[in-house]
Amino acid sequence: MVVMKMKFPFQKRVKLAQGLWLLSWGATMAGAMTFSLGCILKTELHRRAEVMDNSNIHIVPNTLMIVGLASLGINYFASKICQDALDAGRFPRWKTFLKPYFAISCFFTVLMLLAVIMSYAMKGSLESSLKIGLKNGIRFYKDTDTPGRCFQKQNIDRLQMQFQCCGNNDFKDWFEVQWISNRYLDFSSKEVKDRIKSNVDGRYLVDGVPFSCCNPSSPRPCIQYQITNNSAHYNYEYQTEELNIYLLGCREALVNYYMGLMNAIGAGVLSVFLLQGSVLVSLRFLQTSMDAVEGKENTEIETEGYLLEKGVKETMMEYLSPVLSFFLLTNQVEEGTTTPAPAAT
Repeated sequence: MVVMKMKFPFQKRVKLAQGLWLLSWGATMAGAMTFSLGCILKTELHRRAEVMDNSNIHIVPNTLMIVGLASLGINYFASKICQDALDAGRFPRWKTFLKPYFAISCFFTVLMLLAVIMSYAMKGSLESSLKIGLKNGIRFYKDTDTPGRCFQKQNIDRLQMQFQCCGNNDFKDWFEVQWISNRYLDFSSKEVKDRIKSNVDGRYLVDGVPFSCCNPSSPRPCIQYQITNNSAHYNYEYQTEELNIYLLGCREALVNYYMGLMNAIGAGVLSVFLLQGSVLVSLRFLQTSMDAVEGKENTEIETEGYLLEKGVKETMMEYLSPVLSFFLLTNQVEEGTTTPAPAAT
């Protein structure tokens, strides 16, 4: 069953080829844009790699860069095909090339759609990666003398100031870790000794936060130590006071930032996907309408073009059968090489 059959007079074929040539160059530029968006997203993710537990999220920018580069090649050849479609004598040379071309083009176009879906669906993976990464970042904040962690304090401080956040979930995360290095503690002080003895792990825990948690917009000087002690500060109520430190957790701030970035990129790549799909559909109509001209003396006759010669299922099986046969043959060869020879009698 032929899918989407249409009649194409000569002038309509010419206009289709000319319009498709312009469309393919527009899609080429869109492919370059997709590659650039993938590079931007990968750079932004790499900048915060120290607070991410894994790099699974990088599958999104990596996919965008791959399909962006593939789109450049796909649409370059589409423009060449359109040029030759205006000459019935040159178009037949593309005949053997077009079937694998459409298969590869459809694969990368579907991959582009998957990249869009992943950009919206990676929130859970991003959040879990940041949860563990930020937890470790806060835990190693004090280790400025430890190789490999020397810049952890600087990174966390810059992060909290840039995104106006504090801690992992909130500022109370700092209460649960010793974020002041032992080299800056006076162990002869009774206060220090009492605090270390007050917990089984022997850590110096305080109800305070680093300076980078302070909100410069607050009219009151920053209260970053003894935050929960009302008597330590004049005219201060911990439960009711609008604290002059950032209340937003850094995990939420980073998730909002990256999801906003990926959602914007996803919307842009979705428009590129629609453009790429339009190129492939138009090129298919041009190909099938030009095939009917082959071998005819009068190349200006009216022809018919269609999207699929058979049904969707039959067409998919036609393209998948060689691939499945290849894998089946490979599997049989591997089984043959691993089968032990029969014992000699």
